[in-house]
Formats: sequence, structure tokens, C-alpha cells
Amino acid sequence: MANLLVLHGPNLNLLGSREPEIYGHATLDAINTDLAARATAAGHALQSFQSNAEHALVDRVQAAHNDGTDFILINPAGLTHTSVALRDAMAAVAIPFIEVHLSNPHAREPFRHTSYFSDLAVGLVAGFGPIGYGLALAAAIQRLDANDSKAR
Repeated sequence: MANLLVLHGPNLNLLGSREPEIYGHATLDAINTDLAARATAAGHALQSFQSNAEHALVDRVQAAHNDGTDFILINPAGLTHTSVALRDAMAAVAIPFIEVHLSNPHAREPFRHTSYFSDLAVGLVAGFGPIGYGLALAAAIQRLDANDSKAR
């Protein structure tokens, strides 16, 4: 059994009511519940964490280094384009991760075209709305299961 962590950045606690034309109508609780069920069905454990505070996300990433986290799914939200500190934390812990975005940052304002995380990520899922989290989870599980079978 692998341990997965889903990190949600600033303002994602407002999903369902925040700009639904961009982010959809699914709530963060609904997304987390769906992901937990999928992970459990695949024989893995999943925890979710959301914060509007950069330092809290950095602290959680650092904690993941020692708590048995095997893989991270992260939607850094607005921190994608600004947070060297969160990027450095992800690099320091060296836990594989997939970057997730509900919208397609490249189809939006020019400042959203730069990610401080993509070059470190195993992969990137963007533009598919809430289903993107499920796609990222499926890819993470496939990678974890493949690594587990190689270790045997």
C-alpha cells in the first residue's frame, strides 16, 4: 500500500462557488472524497490538505518527507507562478509529484503561462476540470504499482 498526498493551494477551498465558468461546480470536498475512494479501491491511502497560506503548504511538504508519503498530487493554484519557496520544498523532499490545474493556464493570462513546478513534476494535467485530479491519481497509482512490482 502506498501513501498519496493531495495538496491544494490558495482559493481552492472556494471551489463550487468561485468562478464556476472557469473552475466548474465541484466542491473541494467532493473532489477529495472521490480521490480517497479511488485510492482506497486501488489499495492505497490518500490524504488531502488545502491551505491559503504558502508557509502551511511548505510545512506540509516538508512533513511528507518523514510521514511515509510516496507520491504527491499538487495544485499550487496561484502559487504556481510565484512560489519559489514551495518549489524549493518540493525539490528538497524529492517525492515524485504530478502538477494539476483545473483550467488550462496556457489558455489564460500571460502571467499564468509560467509554472515554477512543471520542470520538477513527473507529469502535468491541466484544463480538464475536476476530472484532472482523477487522471493524475490514475497516473500516480500506475507508476506506484509499476515500481512496486519491480521491487519484488
